Formats: sequence, C-alpha cells, structure tokens
Amino acid sequence: MTVTTSGELPGGLHDVVVVGAGVVGAAVARELARYRLRTAIVDASDDVGNGTSKANTAILHTGFDAVPGSLEARLVREGQRRLAAYAAESGIPVEPVGALLVAWDEEQLTALPRLADKAVRNGCHDTRLLNAAETYRREPRLGPGALGSLEVPGESVICPWTTTLAYATQAVHAGVALHLNCRVQSVTWGAVHELSTDRGLLRTRYLVNAAGLHADEIDRLLGHDDFTVTPRRGQLIVYDKLARPLVRHILLPVPTALGKGVLVAPTVYGNVLLGPTAEDLDDKRATGSTAQGIELLREKGRHILPDLIDEEVTAVYAGLRAATGHEDYRIRSRPAQRYLTVGGIRSTGLTASMAIAAYVVGLLRDAGLDPGPAGPLEPVRMPNIGEAFARPYQRADLIAADPEYGTIVCHCERVTRGEIRDALTGTLPPASLDGLRRRTRARGGRCQGFFCGAAVRDLFDAHRAGEPAGGDAR
Repeated sequence: MTVTTSGELPGGLHDVVVVGAGVVGAAVARELARYRLRTAIVDASDDVGNGTSKANTAILHTGFDAVPGSLEARLVREGQRRLAAYAAESGIPVEPVGALLVAWDEEQLTALPRLADKAVRNGCHDTRLLNAAETYRREPRLGPGALGSLEVPGESVICPWTTTLAYATQAVHAGVALHLNCRVQSVTWGAVHELSTDRGLLRTRYLVNAAGLHADEIDRLLGHDDFTVTPRRGQLIVYDKLARPLVRHILLPVPTALGKGVLVAPTVYGNVLLGPTAEDLDDKRATGSTAQGIELLREKGRHILPDLIDEEVTAVYAGLRAATGHEDYRIRSRPAQRYLTVGGIRSTGLTASMAIAAYVVGLLRDAGLDPGPAGPLEPVRMPNIGEAFARPYQRADLIAADPEYGTIVCHCERVTRGEIRDALTGTLPPASLDGLRRRTRARGGRCQGFFCGAAVRDLFDAHRAGEPAGGDAR
C-alpha cells in the first residue's frame, strides 16, 4: 500500500496515472486496481474527495430527468444500480426515501406528465403523478399552494464522503499509489507522458484527466480546448436533527436550465438539507457562503416547507460544480495521445461514478491498453456514520470488545473515541480536522465543535505526534 503526502515521488514507469482524487477519479482508480497494472492517482489537495465531491446534495439519483439517450443518462442509470449494490456490500450509508417533484403553478403542473414520460424513456418506470391531496398526504408539512407532484420512489440519499473514501481505500489496498499534495504543473506528452508536479516527476503510458473543476486546465496542457469549466457555486443550509420529522421525501422543484433547483432533503446523518443555489463564478476557489445566497435559500425554504425555517441551523456550506455549457458529460478519448478526459461531471457524478469508471477502462482498452484479465478486489467495510443503522455507541458487542466505542467524545453526533482512533489509524488517515469530521462526524453537530473541539484536536494532534492520546472525552 502506498499513500504519500510529501517528499519526492517514486520513480519508474506507470501504466496509468489518474489526475484527480474526487469521487470519479477514485472510482476510476478502483476499477483499474482490478488489473495487473502499475497505477497511480494524484491530487493537489491533502485528502481524497476534497473538492466538488465533499459538498454536493448527496443524492443517489435514478436519472429520471436526464436527457434521454445522453451518455449521462446511460451512466447514471447504470451507476445507480452499481453503487446501490456496492454501498450495501461496503457499509456506505444509504436511505431510500424517494422523491416528490412538486408543482407550485400551472406551468409546472403541466410539465409533470412530460417529466414522467422522460422518466420512462430513461428506464425509470415506477414514477407516479399525484394530485394535490395525495401530495399533502405524503408530505403534510409542505407549504400552501402545491398543485400536485411526480413521485419518484427510487431516489435515495447517500454519504458522499464515505463513498469516495471506500473507492480510494479499496484501490490503495489493491496496489494503487495515491499521491496527495501533488499538483500537476505541466505535461510533456510523447511515447511516455511526463507529468511535472510540485513533488517531482511522474512517468506514465496512459493518462486519465478526472480533475473536476480543473479538468479544462489539464486538457489544455495536452493541447486541447474543447470546453471551459465555469465554477457553479451551490450554497446549502443544514438544519438540526430536530427538523428531521418535518420531511419524509426528497422535495424537488421542477428543473431549469441552471440545474435541479433548490430542494429540501433528509440526509443520512439525520439532518435536513436546503439548497443549493446556482451561481456561475470566475473563481474556482470561491467556496464561501454569502448573506444573499443564504437569504435566497431561506425564501425558497419558507415557500417549500415553512416550518423548516424556524428550526436551528447546524451548518452552512458551499460547493462548486464543474459547469461546462454542455448538457452532457465531456468524456473523450484521444487514442493517439493515450489520453482520456473525464470532464463536465456535475452533481450526478456521485451516482454515475462506478459506471463512469467502467466506461473509462473500456475506452483505455480501445486506445490500446492491454490490462490483462480482471481479478477480484479485497472487500472493504466502511465505518457507519449514518443514522439508518446502529452506530458504535449503540452496539453492546463492540463496546464489550473495546470500551473505546462506549466513550463518547462528540456528544452532538455521538462520536466515540474508538471511531476517532480508527479514522486516525486507517489506510487513508485524515490530514486535517475537517477530514476527520468527514470520516466520523466529529465536530459536525449543532455546536460545531464548541464543546468537543479541544478533545478532538488533542486526539488528532497526539496521533500525528506519535504520542498517547490524552483527549478529555467528558
């Protein structure tokens, strides 16, 4: 197993290098790990899934509203099946809550049958048109004025953090090298591609660009100018767990050209999510929230689910999506260069990730890569940080075997010392307190670390220093 975060990169020739360790890049690396190849994945950040992948709406889509016949529609449909099965095997939290696409005016109501027809063309045959009375029976706390809805029973919520971590962990276990804090600065391509990074040189026969927001920049290093990524900021509000009984389904608006619009959804962590906005920007680092954006969300939320706005807010965050001005994914193979671009992967990329990975490996074969026969991957079982299954503090068997699982450090999220220890000593340990939060939920609750922050930091710092942890669990 090779995971590096500093120092010179190892020498030698790779068969494939994947640029970008988000959910798609990690999925591609995991798929390549099935073969006897020398594969590496590089990312400029200090953690996997640290860009778009960590800050999306965390929905496992059916693809009911994708453009029929598009590559996205095909890969989302296939990816949903693959990821649902993988999540069950690997312990990734998923809750099949279903969705209601709510119509608030006559124009939207008229659009619902067309969306139901689109769903059928996308292979989603279980949608159902509901009148206003049926809609309110399913969601009694909806705001006044809903005229009807389209029920999409197959939509689910999922943990995006655990998904990316599972892919990367499985890839590393199978021999893929993961190099973090490793920004690609230039590419010299020829019989062998040479990637100059801020940590040294990587040489590879084949190159896969899954760099997300920066995929267009990597593309241009290879001499291509097919698309430009415009960062589309999505701000979101996370409401306290006490708000969870207010909503039973994912509440979706009728989509527009800018995206799926503002939704209200439960999360696998027991909270309620409101968002996202859709703001096209110039700055690919602009992940800050704004007063204007939050007020817009509150106005939308007050209309969709009025009681939600009176609930306590746990957190506010923003993510950037890789908008390209094209309706479909920008996945393109250039066999003469032995180079693939996996660009324009928007929020559906989480759902489609495993199907994208299989598609990319097929394109690599077509470009001349002979990976040999595929082998099985060592199964991975991820720690449960969702609310749908028993957490460690609730499991007498775990606590009897190891009392650390009965010692709560973060009381808002019920995170134990044992979970923090496991994350810090795992295959891909966090490089920051935010990374630890994504692995355990520690400091992610209503007090945002006000109560447990010192204890969590002590455990984190002690581990990094190689000292016995002395955090006060209180």
